[in-house]
Amino acid sequence: MSAHAEAQIPQPPKKSKRKGALLLLTLIFIILAVAYGVWWYLVLRHYQETDDAYVAGNQVQIMSQVAGSVTKVWVDDTDFVKQGDVLVTLDATDAQQAFEKAKTQLASSVRQTRQLIINNKQYQANIEVKRTALSQAQSDLRRRVPLGNANLIGREELQHSRDAVASAQAQLDVAVQQYNANQAMILGTRLEEQPAVQQAATEVRNAWLALQRTRIVSPMTGYVSRRAVQVGAQIGTTSSLMAIVPSTNLWVDANFKETQLAHMRIGQSATVISDIYGDDVKYTGKVVGLDMGTGSAFSLLPAQNATGNWIKVVQRLPVRIELDQKQLEQHPLRIGLSTLVKVDTRNRDGQVLANQQRQSAAYTSDAREIKLDPVNKLINDIIRANEG
Repeated sequence: MSAHAEAQIPQPPKKSKRKGALLLLTLIFIILAVAYGVWWYLVLRHYQETDDAYVAGNQVQIMSQVAGSVTKVWVDDTDFVKQGDVLVTLDATDAQQAFEKAKTQLASSVRQTRQLIINNKQYQANIEVKRTALSQAQSDLRRRVPLGNANLIGREELQHSRDAVASAQAQLDVAVQQYNANQAMILGTRLEEQPAVQQAATEVRNAWLALQRTRIVSPMTGYVSRRAVQVGAQIGTTSSLMAIVPSTNLWVDANFKETQLAHMRIGQSATVISDIYGDDVKYTGKVVGLDMGTGSAFSLLPAQNATGNWIKVVQRLPVRIELDQKQLEQHPLRIGLSTLVKVDTRNRDGQVLANQQRQSAAYTSDAREIKLDPVNKLINDIIRANEG
């Protein structure tokens, strides 16, 4: 066959092939769009997501309970400390001297109060003496009255007898008032319950507590951050020394747009992805509360939309996401880290705002509570040693 004959054989049109490919591609896109629409309607529309979310946690500010000069700083930034560990030591010289002075004052108060109790018995004995003297003067007067009426003794001697009775009565009254005044001071209570002794004992406790507080301890287990205290510094009770940041009980503040909050409820599950670990680690959490104001409402200078030209800006409301503590132990987070939060809003049985009060304290620490048993024993020893 010649070349001219081959050239005249009809070829399939290219336009029909291209049209078929476009139809197939369009059909695929339509199927994908429908599938995505169904997926969005059934699943995606129930999820709200934001990347304006950051890890938050407690920052325990460490301050001294007494003023003093810093002699030792036991920790530095990033150090791990346990609850009760000593962080800073202050010069205890002044506190020790005040404690010794308070103990001396307590011993003196015990002895003075003991003297009042002894005086009470002396005043009682004095009353009996004065009462006996009055009885004798009255007896002398009764014997002299008949003699005076018979002119057997002079009027002057009779008047002296009457004066003696009046004087004895006055001395008895004075003795009774002295006893009453002393009794008002002691009221028959035990020595350790006397006001002067109790006040002196309180001063001993205060001085002892001030001495104990020259050792500043950590109220929480965590990590040291923002240490500002230096050796030799003179600090007061308002000086911020450092912060302790616990690695547990962290949460996420997710700032959702106001248009995303219509179906958000307390108790809904959430997924959190942190930038530090990426998609390899997904934290499970739940919504525990929605804040009562947007960030702009609580800012130092809130916006005043009633003045000037107004431009609407979509506001964001902080939503608190509680994280799983076991996951935090395996993959620790730090305060301020960026996260991506996705909340499943399908379950809408929860409350928009909390309606139950806490039945217990949200956070507790007894690390700085000082037991008074040692100083109470010391006070009792001082009282027993000085009561005679």
